[in-house]
Amino acid sequence: MDSETALAYLSRIDADVPAGIDAGSLRRLHRAHQRAVPFENLSIHLSEPISLEENALVDKIVRRRRGGFCYELNGAFGFLLEALGATVGRVSARVYGEAGIGPPFDHMALIVRLADGSGPWLADVGFGSHSDYPLDMDSRDEQPDPAGRFRLADAPDNDIEVLRDGQPQYRLERRERSMSDFGPTCWWQQTSPDSHFRLSTICSRLTEDGRVSISGRTLIETRAGTQTERELTSDDAVLAAYRDHFGVVLDRVPDVIG
Repeated sequence: MDSETALAYLSRIDADVPAGIDAGSLRRLHRAHQRAVPFENLSIHLSEPISLEENALVDKIVRRRRGGFCYELNGAFGFLLEALGATVGRVSARVYGEAGIGPPFDHMALIVRLADGSGPWLADVGFGSHSDYPLDMDSRDEQPDPAGRFRLADAPDNDIEVLRDGQPQYRLERRERSMSDFGPTCWWQQTSPDSHFRLSTICSRLTEDGRVSISGRTLIETRAGTQTERELTSDDAVLAAYRDHFGVVLDRVPDVIG
């Protein structure tokens, strides 16, 4: 990522150019990214191919002002952090769901190392609703965050369990991977009838005092702990909500493909 693209990316997330990439600037960028760039799976339901190549990710998120799911969001954020001088490792995680723990490469997160000697940090702007700020990888103490109480715990095979309010979210590998390692699972998430991303549409981002989401045709807003829901009864209302709440401009409503 060249300096011009990095500046465009920072503008996309409404972030100032940091004087240096230290723990403070990483925190600000991490939260700014989640407030500006939505977690969304709309490409799957718009029949848009998803590529993990750097140019394709930057084009989608920065130039087209869209969002994406974990491989896209953390993938692009990792490229930005590297352009700003951080050392970034991509790591695989197995997500906990109703059926238990998922397969390897179910999720991608970032391990970020900075020149100020802090961290290493677990950065994750692609898990939907997660921590506002990076988590200290070496700490096993509770880490308070606006999104909850997070804790990292040692797990079998030298993995790390990530817990939120006492509930396991995912199990993280320490081994660093390449972006291409996530390609097969990214393709599976797009194409398999067993992928939960194919069952419904979601678009969600952090706000100043909560979160705003569109799930299917329902607009969900959480403000200061109070949640409200409103059904979007027409295609025009759905498209307007994507535009007004996320800056996502579409020419048609995504069709759930199942």
